Order: sequence, then C-alpha cells, then structure tokens
Amino acid sequence: MPAAPDGRRTTAVSLGRDAEARALAFLSQQGLTLVEKNFRCRTGEIDLIMRDAHMLIFIEVRSRKDRRFGGAAASVGHMKQQRLWRSAAFYLLRFRKPPLCRFDLVAIDGDDLQWMKNIRLSAS
Repeated sequence: MPAAPDGRRTTAVSLGRDAEARALAFLSQQGLTLVEKNFRCRTGEIDLIMRDAHMLIFIEVRSRKDRRFGGAAASVGHMKQQRLWRSAAFYLLRFRKPPLCRFDLVAIDGDDLQWMKNIRLSAS
C-alpha cells in the first residue's frame, strides 16, 4: 500500500501488523494453532484463522491507541461484520463437511488486550 504524503497509511498498516502479531502470540500461548493469516477473498479479509481442537476460529484483530472514541471493539461496525461473515462463508466452501466454527475478536486498546470469544455478527 502506498503511503500518504504525511506517511500515515504506512504507520497505520504497520500498527495493524504489529497488533496482529501481538494477537497471534497471545492466542498461540492460549493453545490455539494458526491455520492462516490475512485470508483475502473478493468479499473481504479475515485477520487470523486458528484452530482450537476441532473448532475453527475466525479472528478479527482491532487496535486503537485508547478508548477515547469507543475503543477497538466498538470499531467493528455493521459493514465490517457483514464482510467477515461473507469471507468466512467463502473460506468454508473449501470443506466437504465444514468444521464447527466461531468468530472471536481481539481488541487492543493501548497496552490492554481483550479476547472476546464467540462474538455474534450481524450477517444481514
């Protein structure tokens, strides 16, 4: 991605990658196994796809400096939820019999990391 003249996009991309790396390290310590990073398809992107025993977990990672404007968790709006849902459905097409799965959110606000399991998405 090209940088804006003031360099903000590069910084935002770098911060996003750092947040994903931090989330991956944390989730790996919790016993999850990485299946795929940054899965992209025509409907969107899924930051991390991990496995916990027989469960496939689609993970969105959000990061904010602080909670001043609602924080990282509040930044997953309706449109993002729809893209996550559709991207996961597209990913699951590769399975003859899809595994059990769920959506998780890792919200990072400054130094605080919060793992929210089995979040409900608005698919419509």
